[in-house]
Amino acid sequence: MNNYIHRVNYYETDRMGISHHSNYIRWMEEARVAFLEGLGYGYLQLEAEGVISPVVGIECQYKHPTTFDDRVGIKIWVDQYNGVKLTMKYEMTNEATGDLVLTATSVHCFVDRTGKPLILKKKFPALDNLFREEAIASKQ
Repeated sequence: MNNYIHRVNYYETDRMGISHHSNYIRWMEEARVAFLEGLGYGYLQLEAEGVISPVVGIECQYKHPTTFDDRVGIKIWVDQYNGVKLTMKYEMTNEATGDLVLTATSVHCFVDRTGKPLILKKKFPALDNLFREEAIASKQ
């Protein structure tokens, strides 16, 4: 499990003074990029090696709004990994109030630069092993 902090920018709020719902998905992406970097396998390295990891599914439950300048803690972990699909879980919390802001899941696959599906175990065994270890660790 990894923690990432996002500070809400003014431009991320709407006329009601709260963060627009679309921003939470961007924050999930920020946290996922940081998570991969923390594993020692950042996006720059992935893309340099020809691995692209598109989102194939996303689900969010909005629990409590955030406002300008809130610090949002994002817990992120690998929930499931089967060598082809990676499922990440997210839990966002307002750092000041402790309010649960959002729970979410994102599902990703792996493709090469031409869009052909990749089986990481065959082409990138070190990355495959990292995801498998993270999935096991999240269940403990």
